[in-house]
Amino acid sequence: MRIRSLGVIEDAVVELSPGFTVVTGETGAGKTMVVTSLGLLLGGRADPGLVRNGAERAVVEGRVAFADGTQAAQRAVDAGAELDEDALLISRTVSAEGRSRAHVGGRSVPVSLLATLGEDLIAVHGQTDQQRLLQPARQRGALDRYAGGTVAGLLTEYQLAFRRLREVGARLDELTTRARERAQEADLLRFGLDEVAAAEPVAHEDLELAAESERLGHADALSSAASLAHGALAGDPSDQDAVDAGTLLAQARRALESVRGHDQRLAALADRLGEVGYLLSDIGGDLAGYADDLDADPARLAAVEERRAVLAHLVRKYGSPDGGLDQVLAWAESAALRLTELDGDDDTISALETEQQSLHGAVSALAGQLTEARRAAAEDFAKAVTAELTELAMPHARVSFGITAAADFGPYGVDEVEVLLAPHPGAPPRPIAKGASGGELSRVMLAVEVVFAGADPVPTYLFDEVDAGVGGKAAVEVGRRLARLARTSQVIVVTHLPQVAAFADRHLVVEKTVDGSVTRSGVTTLSDAERVRELSRMLAGLEDSELGRAHAEELLAAARTVAPPNG
Repeated sequence: MRIRSLGVIEDAVVELSPGFTVVTGETGAGKTMVVTSLGLLLGGRADPGLVRNGAERAVVEGRVAFADGTQAAQRAVDAGAELDEDALLISRTVSAEGRSRAHVGGRSVPVSLLATLGEDLIAVHGQTDQQRLLQPARQRGALDRYAGGTVAGLLTEYQLAFRRLREVGARLDELTTRARERAQEADLLRFGLDEVAAAEPVAHEDLELAAESERLGHADALSSAASLAHGALAGDPSDQDAVDAGTLLAQARRALESVRGHDQRLAALADRLGEVGYLLSDIGGDLAGYADDLDADPARLAAVEERRAVLAHLVRKYGSPDGGLDQVLAWAESAALRLTELDGDDDTISALETEQQSLHGAVSALAGQLTEARRAAAEDFAKAVTAELTELAMPHARVSFGITAAADFGPYGVDEVEVLLAPHPGAPPRPIAKGASGGELSRVMLAVEVVFAGADPVPTYLFDEVDAGVGGKAAVEVGRRLARLARTSQVIVVTHLPQVAAFADRHLVVEKTVDGSVTRSGVTTLSDAERVRELSRMLAGLEDSELGRAHAEELLAAARTVAPPNG
C-alpha cells in the first residue's frame, strides 16, 4: 500500500505480508494514518481534513492478492475490473475540496463498490468498535454474527414475516381509523354517479347539441340564404326576365360546342363547362332540399338549450371546460371503480384481520426459535470468551449472556441481549460496562474480539490498539492470541505494547522527522537488529539502553519459543 499526502505522511509505502504484521511508532508519528489509509481503500468516509497541508489531494493505492474463486474477486470482475495475476489494484483519491474518486482494476467505480469489497476482505477491530460493542444492540448483532447461518436463516425468515405483519397492521389501522372519511367519500361518489346516470350523457353529445343550437337559432337567415343561392343558380320561375347561372353556363357551353372540332384545347374547355353544369345542377338541388328540410321549430330549440344546460352543469361539477363531457364520462368510470373499492373495504378488513392473526402466530413462533438459537450460541460464545480471559490473566472471570424478552416484537425478534461479567467468584454477573475496571474491560473486549474474529469469514484482520490498558503477562497472552490467529489469516496490529510486537512475523515502524517546517513520515520494515532497538525503545524509552536491548532480545526469544513464526 502506498500513501501520499495523507495527514502527517508525505509519501510512504506500507509492505504488508501474510501472517502477523505489527505497526509501531511514537505517538503522533502517523500510525493512525496507516489504519485510515486502509479504511479509505475499503470505502471509508473521505474527510478533506485528512489531506496534508499544502497538497491538492491525498492518494492511497493498494494491491490486494486474492485466493482462487474468492467472492471479492468475482465482485470486482463483475464490476468490470481487471485482475493483474490474481491481484487487484485499488486506489482512492481525496481532494482538499472534499471530492473523492475510486478506481478498481484500472476502472473508475463508485466508492460503494470499495465498501462492498471491504466486507469480504477485512474485519476491523478497534477501540471504537469496543465502545460500540458496549451497546446492547451491538452485542445482539455480535452474537448473531457469531451464531452464523443458524440464526441468519431464522432471522431472514422472521424479518419477512415481521415486515408483512407491520404492513398488514398499518393497512388495518388506515381502514379502521378512516372509516368515517371513507363513508363520506362513498356518499359523495354515489351522489355524483346518480346525477350523471340520471342525465344519461352520451359521448360527444355536447358538441352535437352546440351545433344544432347554432343552426336552430339562425334558421330564418339560413333559409333565406339558401333560397337566394338556389335562385341565383337555377333561376326564379316567377321572374321571366331574371338571368341565372345555369342559363349563362348553358350559353357558354353552346358557343364552344359549335367550334370544338377546330381546336382540341377549346374542346377540352367545353368538356369542363359540361362538368361544371352537372355540379351546378347538383348544388342547386341540394340547396332546394336544405331549405325544405330546415327545421325552425322553437320548441326543438328550447329542448336543445335545456339539454345543454343539464350537460353544462355536469361539466362544471365533474369535468372542466377544456375536457367537456368526455371528462365527465371518464370521472364517472373512475368513480365507479373507487366506489367498488370502498364498498369492498369490509371484506378487505376481514381478510386482513385473518392474515394478521396468522402472521402474529408465525412471528411469535419464529421469535421463539430465534431465542433458542441465540441461547445456544450465547453459551458457546461465553465459554470461548471465558477461556480467552483465563489466558489473559483473568482466570476467575466468567462471561455470560443475559437474554430477556422485550415488551413487543421488533425487527430482530423479541430478545434483548447483554454481555455480563463476573470478574471473580462470588461476584454477581453485571453488564460489562459496569462490572469491569478499565484494564479488565480492555481484556474482556479483546477476548470478545479474538473469539469474534474467528467467526468472521474474511482473510484479513486489523486490530487497532485494542490492547490499550493491558500490560505485563496479559500483554504477552494478547500477543500469543494474535499470533495464533495469524496462522490461518493475515493479521495487522497497531500497538504500543512491546510484548505484542514481539510476536509479529513482520515489524513496521512509522517514523516522523522534522525538516524545517515540513513533517514527513515514513514506514520502514525492520530487520532483526532494528526490531531489538524498536522494542527497547518501547520497553525503556531509550533505543540504546543495554538493559532495554537485553530485555528486548529476551522478549523476542520468548515469543519465538511460544509462537514460532509463520512460514
